[in-house]
Amino acid sequence: MKKLCLLLVILAAIALGSCKPKSPAAPALESSSCPANPEFPDAVEKVLPGPEEKPTPGDWLIRRMPSEPGTLNPVTATDIYAEYVDILVLEPMLYLNPATQDFEPLLAERYEISPDKLDLTFYLRKDVRWHDGQPLTAEDVIYTFQRIMDPKVDSAALRVYFSDCTEAKKIDEHTVRFHWKQPYFKALETVGQTMFIIPKHVFNDSTDFNKHPFARKPIGTGPYKFAFWETGKKIELVKNEQYWGKKPYFDRIIFKVITDDNVALQVFNQSELDVVALTPTQWLKQTNYPEFLKKANKLYFDYPAFGYIGWNMRRPPFDDKGVRTAMTLLLNRQAILKNIFYCLGQVVSGPNYINTPYYDPAVKPLPYDPALANKLLDQAGWQNRNAEGVRTKDGKPFKFEFLLPAGSEDTEKIATIYKEDLAKAGIIMEIRKLEWAVFLQNIQDFSFDACTLGWALDAFPDLYQIWHSSLADVKGSSNHVGYKNPEVDRLIQQARQEFDKQKRIELNRKIHRIIAEDQPYTFLFTFKELAALDKRITNVAPYPIRPIFLYTEWFVPAGRQKYTEGKKPAP
Repeated sequence: MKKLCLLLVILAAIALGSCKPKSPAAPALESSSCPANPEFPDAVEKVLPGPEEKPTPGDWLIRRMPSEPGTLNPVTATDIYAEYVDILVLEPMLYLNPATQDFEPLLAERYEISPDKLDLTFYLRKDVRWHDGQPLTAEDVIYTFQRIMDPKVDSAALRVYFSDCTEAKKIDEHTVRFHWKQPYFKALETVGQTMFIIPKHVFNDSTDFNKHPFARKPIGTGPYKFAFWETGKKIELVKNEQYWGKKPYFDRIIFKVITDDNVALQVFNQSELDVVALTPTQWLKQTNYPEFLKKANKLYFDYPAFGYIGWNMRRPPFDDKGVRTAMTLLLNRQAILKNIFYCLGQVVSGPNYINTPYYDPAVKPLPYDPALANKLLDQAGWQNRNAEGVRTKDGKPFKFEFLLPAGSEDTEKIATIYKEDLAKAGIIMEIRKLEWAVFLQNIQDFSFDACTLGWALDAFPDLYQIWHSSLADVKGSSNHVGYKNPEVDRLIQQARQEFDKQKRIELNRKIHRIIAEDQPYTFLFTFKELAALDKRITNVAPYPIRPIFLYTEWFVPAGRQKYTEGKKPAP
């Protein structure tokens, strides 16, 4: 599925919350480090049914969506919020079992791989119908592939995985063969599991694909059917009673758009949300009283993602590696982790997920070292200070704009701390907050100096999408910082054609070491994800890869069900 192959832009855990009219004051930071194993009081890792609690259809699941997706078209979607909906409405040909991490049949009942690994043949099920009643055929699969490869379609972030796929050929009404010009270790995943199939018959090719109504009203083959999207409020799905596979338990799943963390917790406390993510402050200080613990389970789990500050390397002064390194040395990440996030995470040093072997543990995060940072800035030519104490070079002050998505009190705290520390080093940072859609457009257009974002990561990483230089000047691509390094390009290409996992691990670690040296990002944190769950819901267990939870597995025992068609939740 796309969630594994297309690395989706997400709001990092530090970038979720509420936009305040006034930036919060920067807290005083203690310098001591965090313990290796943080505690999780009153928390569980899973909620399993008791011996008398049998899986029962019915009830509704209402969850928060921190920001609206830009589109629900899986070919053009780039943010994590589209994934929330798409994995329930649409389907790929194969299913990556998150427990075993093996590929299993889904829309395709079986597949074949040629001995040279250049041809992949998929045999589609004959009993699958779209939500409008039309049958699924090979034409739908081929049409999806053609739109991904169409240069007029905004699919740059997804297209990179198909760059060596030269043909999708119809063998018969239910058989499709894909040909690759060279072996690619993710070819099966890319075609079989990343590519959500879209219905050819719904699209009119005279209409701009990027703006087609499908983007706001998708038709799929999945266990849930799209019901409606009320802009700024909610997206609602209903169970597909004609689903070809195992039917889910919930009759409806509703995503309420709530951009403010504090408001989201209030809505949960009013029993109008069933599951909600918690900030570290909420986790430790606002949800540990008896009444809350009586109605809710507190969950903690690992999530394959990291946050970062990205430096636009197309623009001075961030085209200079010494300057970028200095910027990292001026951010006290360990103190921020302790004082703002209560040690519920880890500082990371590179582009792979820290809880996998692809991450190189020998590469330690740079320390907080203002003295070394000042030395590097001097060496880069930013030596002189004007009357205001600001560093200058060639008569120009060291001044830049830091772009962040509106909606996070914690992010604003970090930005305020950083701004003050940079000012001591003679650097002016102006903070600019934008709503998510506008923020993302600026990133895709390369209209920024520095930004903060996060990446949700693959189970089987291919670093091409974010780090290959061929994408550095492609607007809408994931290489929005403009990173270029010929050696990294070579190692990425080598890793793409390497089927031996251990050899790919070593190649990824080499890339990690080079990127850590180049500092195109100031890598921030991987967090423990924290959430609260209504106690009526059970069979909830996290998986090691995305999606961490399968909402089609959750259920409410008959005696505890809350919502029916006659008893609806508050708007």
